[in-house]
Amino acid sequence: MKNQNITAIILAAGQGTRMKSSQPKVLHQILGRPMIAYLLDTLREAGVSDIVVVVGHQAEAVKEALKDCELRFVVQEPQLGTGHAVQVAMPAVPDEAGTVMVLCGDAPLISGESIAALRQLHDKSGAAVTVQTIELPNGAHYGRVVRDEAGQVAGIVQAKDSHDRPDLLAIREINTGAYCFDAAFLVYGLKKIPKSPVTGEIYLTDLIHIAREQGRGVEALIDPDWEALLGINSRAELAGATQTVKRRINVRHMDQGVTLMDPEVTYIESFVTIGKDTVIYPNVYLQGKTVIGENCRIEASVKIVDSILENDVYVKMGCVITQSRVGVGVDIGPCAHLRPLSDLRKGVHVGNFVEVKKSVLHEGVKAGHLTYLGDADVGAGTNVGAGTITCNYDGEKKHATVIGEGAFIGSNTALVAPVTVGAGAYIGAGSAITKDVPPGKLGISRARQVNLERRLAGKKQGK
Repeated sequence: MKNQNITAIILAAGQGTRMKSSQPKVLHQILGRPMIAYLLDTLREAGVSDIVVVVGHQAEAVKEALKDCELRFVVQEPQLGTGHAVQVAMPAVPDEAGTVMVLCGDAPLISGESIAALRQLHDKSGAAVTVQTIELPNGAHYGRVVRDEAGQVAGIVQAKDSHDRPDLLAIREINTGAYCFDAAFLVYGLKKIPKSPVTGEIYLTDLIHIAREQGRGVEALIDPDWEALLGINSRAELAGATQTVKRRINVRHMDQGVTLMDPEVTYIESFVTIGKDTVIYPNVYLQGKTVIGENCRIEASVKIVDSILENDVYVKMGCVITQSRVGVGVDIGPCAHLRPLSDLRKGVHVGNFVEVKKSVLHEGVKAGHLTYLGDADVGAGTNVGAGTITCNYDGEKKHATVIGEGAFIGSNTALVAPVTVGAGAYIGAGSAITKDVPPGKLGISRARQVNLERRLAGKKQGK
């Protein structure tokens, strides 16, 4: 019986020149995650947990991006083709591995079902090589699968090596770049692969010829899910993959009781969770590890990043919320901005053009209009008038403003930190408060109003 231990080798060393980017291809993002991360998730879901990633171009950047994943890395330098990449990776494959699966890091949409089917055929057939293929109307730049008269796989030829062979270029069955190998055969065959006389590269596909020469079996699985199996080689293909991932995520949330008013223009990243009966309007971006509670309403053109919204929160149009916590029944906006470490407790109201940063607004606080609250602790039931700002930065350090429960801050007030306004205190409109205001007192600081005769430009006085 075939050894069931399996190791996956992910090819992620290439530059991806057709992307026209200085960034490694596998690090291009799909809804907030590197494309390779989706493949790694799928492998683990399919029961393949021992993974070796071959890196090369900007190797350190790829390692850093995947540092939290349980992986082993090997460096391919220089990059001399897929066969060379696997040669470099084999010393990292444990001796007890009976099967080695090879996948491309730029194919993030492959499903667990496709991986399982490939592995199942390989295990059942006892083949030395099992290759995943698809059929396309036009094979474009992909390697063609050549079959013999009996219909068995005889080899795979590269499109760039076949420019003078229209019969080969007319073949519709192409290689996806996903394989299962018998580990013992792979060790043997990698020593026999020649360099391409055209490119000087070492092609993994040459192992098919070597297997047949040895009388070993070669199998091919034609997978019907062709759109999910093509690698990403251009910005247009990246955009297409993003749309596919977006649809999958959005359908999952709708199946769990979330209403998306227009799923085609709603962007929800992989790790976001949303409670049932929440309604999300168009052009909303939910990013990072955001958690949305039940029965929330998120209006159009809202962006929420790495934040927690409890139940019954209402976020009006045009708001941005980052690394913040929003309590039960809070309403925000329109056009409000919660910057990192904002904490809005139950029933808080933050209105239009209000900005909050690193502040706690306790239960029932109201800040309705045109206000900035930074490095502040605002007591329950306080009302903050329009145009109020906490002057928290002196040019070198940030300072705290503390406002007690039930205070009233008049419009157009400047609270110059560090400063404390006591519980139940009242601040007169237009004040610049530089000293503490005791509980229950009225604080007011403004120049005495003077009314003078107004000189009319262009007219003589007395007329």
